[in-house]
Formats: sequence, structure tokens, C-alpha cells
Amino acid sequence: MEQQQQHRTAWERQLLIRDKNRPTVRDYIPRIFTDFYEMHGDRNFGDDGAIIGGIGRLNVLPVTILAQVKGRNLRENKASNFAMPHPEGYRKALRLAHQAEKFHRPIICLIDTPGAFCGVEAEERGQGEAIARNIAEFMMLKTPVISVVLGEAGSGGALALGVCDALAMLENALYSVISPRGAASILWKDASREQEACEVMQITAEDMVRFGVAEAIIPEPEAGAQGDIDKISANIKEYLAETITEKLQKDIDVLQKERYTKFRKIGVFEEN
Repeated sequence: MEQQQQHRTAWERQLLIRDKNRPTVRDYIPRIFTDFYEMHGDRNFGDDGAIIGGIGRLNVLPVTILAQVKGRNLRENKASNFAMPHPEGYRKALRLAHQAEKFHRPIICLIDTPGAFCGVEAEERGQGEAIARNIAEFMMLKTPVISVVLGEAGSGGALALGVCDALAMLENALYSVISPRGAASILWKDASREQEACEVMQITAEDMVRFGVAEAIIPEPEAGAQGDIDKISANIKEYLAETITEKLQKDIDVLQKERYTKFRKIGVFEEN
């Protein structure tokens, strides 16, 4: 996919992706997929509004879609817990991933979260275990998994849907182990240095490609994704169609081995 040079700083991108007019999965899903049918619940505790899961068609190909939900106003954000999934959200995603594996459907994950919900009730219901199980079991799924970071990809909350065969990021998206505000609070005991932390953390799409975390950058219009939803949706759809076609041509054993290797090599460094 053609890439364009992005001149915004990491801080400018963070402000852009947190803009209330930036498209959400509720904008993208009907533009990218047809015949989408949402499924609910983890068959254990309940349903989580922070993650949408269901089946649909990418062109004519049946796929499973797992997507983290951001809202544009207070009502929508309350319904989706401000895009911070509970453990039942990750368990719902894993249930649908295994269903996709059974019926040989590729899985598409749309990531947009500041991180998993860290409230007491989430911890009581096994937040850490749910994320860890997703990471472990997504690694061994016998079907292609493609992930796209739409805006924020924060910590384990994102990684639970980020174990995949190919990861793409929208041009202004960010992927980080912790929010810049959290990093500033820990490193410098001063949350007001959030902008400084954002610039030194190396969390942009270009950084992720350079580190081998992501494979592709999906171009955005000059004004960001909110500038032309139809155009950015077409760019995402083009990337997904090309990548899934490529992955479906591979033997599943090869696909699993390449997926494992992709994550094993992340973080490797040399000392001079």
C-alpha cells in the first residue's frame, strides 16, 4: 500500500486521534464489511460494550470482526466504558475467535483503546488472566488474524487483540506500553510532562514499523481520518483484502510459525 510522509509530532497525533470527530468502529464496519451480524456475551459473566464482535463479509469472503468501541459523546462512551474492555470483553473476543477457527474464517481485529479497564471489579473477574489467555491462544489460532490500529493502542488492552499475522496502523495512530501521561507520572512523578513523554516514547506508526511491531502504515487524508471517512475506509478495506488473500495462500503450520517468530523477535537488540 502506498504510504505518505507524516510530519505531525507524536503529541499532535495524540490530540488528533482523541478528537471527538475521529471515526470509530461504528463508522468503519458498515463501510468496510457487508452483512455484519453482531454476537454478544462471553458465556460466563455477561456482555461487554467495549468490544463488538460478529461475522460479516469482506467483499464476498466471510470473516469474523472483533473491534474495540470508542464513543463520540458521553452517552456512547458510558455504553462502551470509554473503550476500556472488561475481562468478559476479552473472553467474548476469544470465544468468537475460536468459532472463526472452527469455521475457517479469517479474523480481523480493529484496535482503538487507551487500555484495559483497571477497576476493582475487572480485577476480581480476572482481567490479567483474560488478557494473558487471549495472547497465548491467539498465538496458536489455526486461521489468519489481521489487526489494524485505528487510533490508540494502549498496553495489554490492545495487545489482547494485537497478536496477529500482520499488524497495520493508520498513519496517525499510536501504539504504546503505557499512556504518555502514565509514563510521565512513573518516570518523572509529574503527569504534567505528558507531552514531553509522548515525544520520547517512540510510539508512532513509523516507529512501530521500524521496530518490527507493525508491517504497514495505512495512509490518512491530510486532515486525518475525520477528514474523509469514506477514503480512509477504502484504504483499510484495500489493505485487509490484499493481506488476507496473501495469508490464506499459506499452509496453516507455516502461518503459525511465522506468527510466533514475528513476536519472538520483537525487542531484540544489540550492544556495542
